[in-house]
Amino acid sequence: MAKKKTILDLVQMKENGEQAVWMVLYDACFASYAEEAGMDMILVGDSMGMIVYGWEGTVPVTMDMSIAHCQGVRRGAPNTYLIGDMPFGAYHASCEDAVRNAVRFMKEGGVDAIKLEGGVAVADKIEAISKAGIVVFGHIGLTPQSSAAMGGFKVQGKNTATAKAIIEDAIAVYKAGARVLLLEGVPEETASFIHKILPIPVYGIGAGADCDGQVLLAADALGMYKNFTPKFAKKYCDIASLATQGMRDYIAEVKGGAFPAPEHKYKFTGDKEEFAAFLAEYEKELDL
Repeated sequence: MAKKKTILDLVQMKENGEQAVWMVLYDACFASYAEEAGMDMILVGDSMGMIVYGWEGTVPVTMDMSIAHCQGVRRGAPNTYLIGDMPFGAYHASCEDAVRNAVRFMKEGGVDAIKLEGGVAVADKIEAISKAGIVVFGHIGLTPQSSAAMGGFKVQGKNTATAKAIIEDAIAVYKAGARVLLLEGVPEETASFIHKILPIPVYGIGAGADCDGQVLLAADALGMYKNFTPKFAKKYCDIASLATQGMRDYIAEVKGGAFPAPEHKYKFTGDKEEFAAFLAEYEKELDL
């Protein structure tokens, strides 16, 4: 079993030109698969709002929900670097709220770092959490918690003016103390410049190849979520089709009498004649 990475390992990977690979998931079962596969990191993302709970977005996700999922993932992947995603409202009101909830992720969720969305507007929160001794992953570009203000899940930084705003966000996040930056839904040209100027690891999700690593949602990469697949996601297998067909086969076998078959049944090991006599006598006494 590989030793769990630290933030220093992530920095060293950047310096060595080694790509870091991480995945977004929410439960112990899939976390165990990720660890067995050799995943560098796991993010317990607030995308659980859509993938697990069926909401239209991430806003309804709460701290208690996020921490519970972090606990499950940690149990499934005890040796994988784990990041908790600060949900909407967990850090917006004040620096005190931000630090308190980040500490909850560390103490209750068993995470190694937290991630929060936003640039210049949340730089004071990043600084406060960092000063509390907690590793912060910044997240700018397409930030799902703010998708309503953006007019939906739309690519950001497609022209010079909007790209400049993202670059300024990146610099603000870095100066505030974030140890890692995630770029989501931005053109590769913008991501490449940010990657060039920042000394911290810069990872991408829909930000092109010129980053220090990539992250995808397990639901997208494994073909689990059928409602929507973003352009940047690649489907490495199709769990949805496999699961649906498996359920169809199960339904057909039960209705047709093929399941359970003899190999799925437990055997009675007692005296069968004695048991039959007991049941016959017992049945006479029943008042049903």
